[in-house]
Amino acid sequence: MLGASYVGFGSLCRESGLSLMQGMASTTSAWALPGQVAMVELYGVGASLVAIILAVALANARLLPMTVTLMPLIRTAETPRWRAYLAAYFVAVTAWAQGMQRCPGLPREQRLPYFVGFASTLWMVTLAATAIGFFAAGQLPASVSLGLVFLNPIYFMLIFMVDLRQRLRALALGCGAVLGPSLSLLAADWGLLFAGLVGGTAAFLLDAAIGRTRRR
Repeated sequence: MLGASYVGFGSLCRESGLSLMQGMASTTSAWALPGQVAMVELYGVGASLVAIILAVALANARLLPMTVTLMPLIRTAETPRWRAYLAAYFVAVTAWAQGMQRCPGLPREQRLPYFVGFASTLWMVTLAATAIGFFAAGQLPASVSLGLVFLNPIYFMLIFMVDLRQRLRALALGCGAVLGPSLSLLAADWGLLFAGLVGGTAAFLLDAAIGRTRRR
């Protein structure tokens, strides 16, 4: 699913006038599809550099709390700082979700090598998929290319469904699913950001309230 999404991204790069090297550089350096798609689409419509930077920064702001939650789980007191920085570079939704699910069951000294090995494999697959999509752009209808890109959010949702046994994560997913469509209709440009902020906050407060009720 992730590879198919990046095939769509590679095709989108070519259709937007970017070169293969520019598309590959995006996947190499950014490696977060929502931010990459925002960059390419804004570039395609002639947006200013400042607007592109702000859009990509907002799209990728989610990576900061993901990194903050993962790093204490996979590093040890003896881990050199450069290895922690290397692991932080590979934090993206798929790798983060897999790390959060699998690493607690591993001995602590094996967690960092497991995460970096898993994430770097994904990274190399997405690089290859970007190139495949770029060269296949002329063979794929535009609707198919866009459809491949939008497999990504469906894929993310399926990943998070594994964690629905945990109450807080189930509440967060449910609140986001309820608020997302309505807030997007009210504010198309900011709906997703507000849905994440409001939905996540509401899920946190609901989980805390349920926990206090059960302790009584």
